[in-house]
Amino acid sequence: MAGGAQAAEGPLPRAADWAALARPVLGPARSIGTTNLGCIAGAVALPPEGPGWQAIRTSRNRHWGHPATIALVAHVAGQARQAGLPDLWIGDLSQPRGGPMPWGHASHQSGLDADIWLDLRPKPRVPALQREELSIPSLVLPDESAVDPSRWTPRHATLIRIAAEAPGLDRLLVNPAIKRRLCADHRGEPWLRRVRPWRGHDSHMHLRLRCPADSPECRDIAPPPPGDGCDATLDWWFTPESRQRPPPPSRPAPPPRMPLACATLLTAP
Repeated sequence: MAGGAQAAEGPLPRAADWAALARPVLGPARSIGTTNLGCIAGAVALPPEGPGWQAIRTSRNRHWGHPATIALVAHVAGQARQAGLPDLWIGDLSQPRGGPMPWGHASHQSGLDADIWLDLRPKPRVPALQREELSIPSLVLPDESAVDPSRWTPRHATLIRIAAEAPGLDRLLVNPAIKRRLCADHRGEPWLRRVRPWRGHDSHMHLRLRCPADSPECRDIAPPPPGDGCDATLDWWFTPESRQRPPPPSRPAPPPRMPLACATLLTAP
């Protein structure tokens, strides 16, 4: 947890209540709780377009975040442009006040997550309304054993490296097959530690920041373990065991609890 004692907790409001909030709470930026159980005050919006990026599906109203997250997106897009890559599609960040979403994500709740699509085709500038319905191909074979050699290029590795080396980044999630290819080509390089395998993420990468210093009620998860991650922990993702659902618990788990500060944000004008 950044900066101090654990925040008090309260009941979990409905995701629909958070999604119905069209605007953030004004004031200093403050991420609260965890990325899976939290909220944000003072969120700012990512502009629909910027140097090296175009936000997509803006009608969802999910392009809000801590200023550090907005800066991260701008940094990655700017570095990608300098490397000769085309504009980046920027997907979901967080809702105006964070909190759980009715669909699409379990995380993205505290304003510290951003999805960047791994589509490196040329992208002419078009109005945001024309970026609502997009078909973005997977970079991974259907059986998820490896990247699709007809689509994967070294430029994808360049983009992921740029993002993984960004200041303030905690970790970057990609499909295990993408991590496997990165390990084959870049084993031992320090930035690979931040690139973590996770199901899905076969056509986009998920960036997550560490808790900012201005957010004492924010709680980080444990940092990635030492090393490049090109080891048995990666091999596990390609075993039958990794695809098995865990057995149901012997007794129901208690309902999740949000920081009480989030209830205040939910009802604030």
